[in-house]
Amino acid sequence: MKDATSRKHLAAYGKATNTVWNYINEISERSARRGAKWATKKQLRDLTKGASKELGLPSQVIQEIIDEFLTKRRKVGRPKLRWRVSRGPRRSLGWIPFTNQDVEIIGSLAMFRGRKIRLWKHREVQGRFKSGNFSQDARGRWYCNIVCEVERQTTNRTHIVGIDLGHKTATKCSDGQELLQARFYRDLEDKLAEAQRAGRKRQVQAIHAKIANRRKDTLHKFSRAVVNRSGAVFVGNISSTWQIASGAAKATHDVSWSMLRNFLKYKCDHAGVAFAEVDESYTTQACSGCDARSGPQGREGLAVRLGVCSECGSAHDRDRTAALTIARLGCETLGLKGPGSLVL
Repeated sequence: MKDATSRKHLAAYGKATNTVWNYINEISERSARRGAKWATKKQLRDLTKGASKELGLPSQVIQEIIDEFLTKRRKVGRPKLRWRVSRGPRRSLGWIPFTNQDVEIIGSLAMFRGRKIRLWKHREVQGRFKSGNFSQDARGRWYCNIVCEVERQTTNRTHIVGIDLGHKTATKCSDGQELLQARFYRDLEDKLAEAQRAGRKRQVQAIHAKIANRRKDTLHKFSRAVVNRSGAVFVGNISSTWQIASGAAKATHDVSWSMLRNFLKYKCDHAGVAFAEVDESYTTQACSGCDARSGPQGREGLAVRLGVCSECGSAHDRDRTAALTIARLGCETLGLKGPGSLVL
C-alpha cells in the first residue's frame, strides 16, 4: 500500500475480521463441547447475520472468513483453532479476505467499500479475477493478493528432470544443474544478533525480511528455470521434520525444501508440466544404472560424495545418481517410458 491512510483503514478492517473469526471459533468450540456435531457453514452464516452492518465489513467478506475457518478446521481436525489477537506483542498479522464482488482493481487502485486504496502494482492482473485478500507482514506493510482464473498451458517438451534435495548442495538435478547451499543468512548473522541484543525491533524485522526475500528470490528463479526446460519434474519427498530432529535445523530451515516443492508444483501445474513427489528412500545408495544398492550407507557414508558401483563399475556423483533414480521412479509413478522420451 502506498499511503498511511489506507493502512490505517485496513488495520481497522483487520480488527473486525479478527472479531468475526474469534466469534465463530468460540461457537465451534461450544458446539463440540456439548457433544453435538461441529457447527456447520449454514449455522455459522445464520449466526453472523447482521454483523456486516455492525462491523463495517461486506457480507461476502464474512462468508469468506467462515469458509477459510472451516477449511482450516477440517485440515487440523479440531473444532477450535487459534484466536486472532488484535493488539499486544502476540498480535496476529492483518488479514482481510474478499471476493470479486467486494474489490475492483482499476489501474493502481483497489476500490474496497467505496474507498480508494493506492497500490504499488507488482504486475498486471491476468485472467479472470475471482478472489483475494489484504495481508500484512511483520513490518506492518500491507499487500493486496489476487487469485485469478487462467487457462492452463500445454507443452510438448520431452525433457525429464529429477531433483535430489540436500544440504551441501541444496538441489541437484538429473541433468546436472544444481543450486548450491546459498546460506542466505550467514553474512547477516552478526548484524542480526547485534540488533536483537540492542532490542532494535524494527531492524530485526527488516533483517529477517531481507533473508526471506533472498530465499524466495533464489528459489523462484531456480524453479522457473527448471519448469521452463522440462516436460516432467520429479522431486524427492525428504522430510524437513526428520532433518531438523537430526541436528541440521538451521541448514534445513534456511534451504526451505517445502517452499521449493510448492513453487515447483504450482508452476508445473500452470505450465502443463507433469509433477510428482517421489519416495526417495535408498536413492543415494542405489546405482542409477543397474539399481544395485552399492552406495555408501549410514551417517559415516554421508561424507562420501563420489563412488563406483560394485556391480556394474560405473562412477557416480552421490547427489546426481540420486536425482537420476528419482527421475526413473517418477516415470514409473506416472507411467512414462523413461527420461528423454516422455511418452504416456
